[in-house]
Amino acid sequence: MWCELQCPDCHAALADLRALRERYGDRLDIRLRHFPLAKHKHAYAAAQAAEEALAQGQGWPYVEAVLARTEELAARGEKLLLEVAGELGLDTEELDTALIDGRHLLIVDADEAEGKAIGVTGTPTYVIAGERLDGGKSQEGLRARIEEIADRLLADQG
Repeated sequence: MWCELQCPDCHAALADLRALRERYGDRLDIRLRHFPLAKHKHAYAAAQAAEEALAQGQGWPYVEAVLARTEELAARGEKLLLEVAGELGLDTEELDTALIDGRHLLIVDADEAEGKAIGVTGTPTYVIAGERLDGGKSQEGLRARIEEIADRLLADQG
């Protein structure tokens, strides 16, 4: 899933992600890929912060917590990123240092470049079994399509 943590559409996709995780558990590997959009001032920092949260063992909880507060992120920026880290018990000084020293820039840039290479133009965009599904235009029917593809893949494996 190519995602951007200041994106309202990605915020809306949270319910679908949770439902997919609940339905498939470990059988479906949901990987977050960063695609910060230029129109969102704090998206690039949020992507780096998410990578630091992952390094500290709280990647998905951090991503979900920030996505739940996209409007607040737009207004408060890095202060919110540090606040969320503190709420999750992360080392906020280390997260702040990671934002300053840019240790996760290469990961974020690589995700973005890979997304552009396969035609990602907005977020959220999903790729499952080589099929790209653009959730930035509409979330309508997206989870059902992902489930349809996942069910077929899992049946083929079984």
